[in-house]
Order: sequence, then C-alpha cells, then structure tokens
Amino acid sequence: MMAPDGIGAVLRRTREAATLTRDEQALLLQAAQGGTWFDPENLKRWETERRLPTPRWHRLLADGYGLSVEEVARAVAASRRWRRLHRQQVEVDGEEGTAVNRRQFLGAAALTTGVVALPGIAEARQGIDAGLSGSDAGDLAYLDGAFERHRGGYHGRAPEVVLAQMRQDLSLLQDVLSRPHPASTRSDLARTAAGITGLVAIIQHDRADQRDSHGWFATAEKAARESGDRHMLAWVLARHAMVPLNYGAPNAAANLAISARHEAGRTPTAAAALAAAVTARALASIGDHRGALRAVADARTIAEHLDTAQAADTWFGYPLQKHHVHLSQAFTLMGRTREANAEQEAALALTRSPSVMTRALLTMDAATCLSLDGDQTAAADMAAEVWQQLPVAYRDGLVRSRAETLHRTLSGPAHARLGEALAS
Repeated sequence: MMAPDGIGAVLRRTREAATLTRDEQALLLQAAQGGTWFDPENLKRWETERRLPTPRWHRLLADGYGLSVEEVARAVAASRRWRRLHRQQVEVDGEEGTAVNRRQFLGAAALTTGVVALPGIAEARQGIDAGLSGSDAGDLAYLDGAFERHRGGYHGRAPEVVLAQMRQDLSLLQDVLSRPHPASTRSDLARTAAGITGLVAIIQHDRADQRDSHGWFATAEKAARESGDRHMLAWVLARHAMVPLNYGAPNAAANLAISARHEAGRTPTAAAALAAAVTARALASIGDHRGALRAVADARTIAEHLDTAQAADTWFGYPLQKHHVHLSQAFTLMGRTREANAEQEAALALTRSPSVMTRALLTMDAATCLSLDGDQTAAADMAAEVWQQLPVAYRDGLVRSRAETLHRTLSGPAHARLGEALAS
C-alpha cells in the first residue's frame, strides 16, 4: 500500500497528466541530466514505492516532472511517514513477532535440511495467487515492461527475429485479456494491448504481409478505442495508413491519415506529425500536390514543436530522421527532386547504423529522383547495387515494393538491369 500523497502517487499522477509512458518520461529525465542514460526501471520502482528516491535524485525529478525540489522532498517524506505508520501498526497487532519467529523457523529448517524444492509448492503459490484480487499485477507489470522493450525498433535485427521474440508476450497478453479486471486496470491493459499489437502490425507491414498487417492494426484500433486514449488511437491510425500507402492504395491511406490527424487534435504529438507526413505522401501519390504541400507544412510545424519524449527515436516517436525520410518520399512522389534530395541527405546524416531498411529506402528514393531527372541508367545502377547488398531477410517486404515501383517506370536496358537484380 502506498501513501496517497507520497512520491509514487505524485510521480505517476504527473506523468499520466502529461500522457507519457515511463519510457518517454525516462527520456525526459535523460535529457535533463545532459543525455546520460537513465533507466526506466528506476521510475517503476519509485512509482510503486518499492524504493524511494534519495536526495541525490530530487533535483532531477523536479526538473523532469516540472515540480519544485521542495515538492519532491515533501512527497518522499510523506511516503516515509506512511511506511513508519503502517510498520508500527503491524507491530501493535503482534504480527511482527510472528513474522520474525516464522523467518527464524524457516532459516533453521534450511540450515538443518538444506534448501530443496518441495513438490507442489510452486503450484500451490500459483493457486493461492490466482484466488486473490489483484493477482494479475505481476503479469500486467511484465506486459507493460514488454511494451516498452519492444517499442524501440529493430536495432539491426531482422523483422522475423523481432517477431519471434514477441511471440511469448503475445500469448501472455491473450491470456491476461481473457481475465476479469477492474475498469481502470482494464483501460491500462487495453492501451498496452493496442501498443503491442500495433508493433506486430508494423513488422508484418515491413514483411509485406499486408493482410495480416491490416488484421493486427484492426485489433490495435479496437484496443485503443477501448482504452479511451486518443493519442494511442491516432498513432494506430497513422501507422495503419502506411500499409495502403506503401502497397498501392493511396486513397485509403489518405482517409486513414486524415482520421488520425483528427484524433490527434491540436497538441503537437508524434502521432499528429506522423499523420500529417503520411497525408502528404498519400496526397502526392494521387496527384494532389497542392494538398500534399499543405500537409508537408503541417508536418514541419508540428515537428518543430515536439518535446523530447515525442521526438524519441522509437516506433512511437517522431524523430527528425524519420521526419526527413517521410518528406523524402513525399517530394519524390511529387517529382520535386531537388527538395527530395535535400531530405535524403538530411535523413542519412541522422541515420544510425545499421538501419538497414531506412538506408535502402532512402537510396531507392534517390534512384527514383535520378530517373525523374532523365538518367535511367544511373537510377537502375543505384537501385540494383543497394538491392544486391541487401540482406536476404529484407528482400521480401517494403524495400522490394519500392524497387518494383521504380522498375515499372524504367525502360530498355535500365529496365532489364534492375529486373535482373530483382530476380537474383
């Protein structure tokens, strides 16, 4: 049990009021201490009051949460008073002595017999735990942590590898969702479900499994609506728009992106920026260049006002590098090759190795610009070279779709050159 006015309640209440996850809040604290790594697990321990922040952390928490140092210190003191009060109550009720005797008995037994696993003891704990209210807390906390772990992106791993690593978490999520929960817990669980299933949808999109990607995004949208979190819903819709956008249905993409932009509202968020950028690409695809340029301007304005958490380099953030990647494609589709090349250069300057897929997509955009400028031979050579260097795990998804789109626009020897590379 935690103090209602203690540090755990204050930190969580402040973070949730800003619609931030622990991972996003940790990024703010990391920025507040000059970029030095900050472990999100610290926040979990402090919010649950398994640990209390020592004075050395008070200034950082004040800066990262928009509080005063005095407010942080008062909240920590309230948590300490609460602990002392309840410890004294336990002692008055006589439970402390019982607990001490029990520990002494168990310790003596272990010394006498050696510590061995007793048959059925683990099963007994699980049975008792299942009968208690709130017994899902461990699974819920694990799923919350799993969501934060998976959201970081590929980090050089092939899509199939990431998907395999998520499989057990998906099974646990399915199991936990089938259990009854209080309304507030169910809302948090639905948000976590929306995030995790949305990540699976992204991976299936990148693998070119369009049908399965649509299905996972539909599930993610359902979960996001149940959670009541409009920012999560906007993110799901914006990400979903990229499936029809990248696989030949720009009108459907525009409709989804516009819905995402509506759900995001006026607050500058990663979802709002992504929705604007995807709208620009979709409108450029259907030839509405005026509308596309308005959407580009909208995306730029939002991106300029994102805070550190919203601009984080994760699947849920909208970092500057991702912004330039989207605008590269928008300007390429509009045939504005000079602006597209500038966006490609800016994106590559910010792209961290190994970012295999991002580098390949930017090169395909650059090759398309060469073709638009009249040099089909150079375009085919550039596209074929990046394709031949691409690991096999990346050849069946989004990069192939982009390469095949370019291939259809080429003619003569250039067409044959790229076609031969794609067939290899």
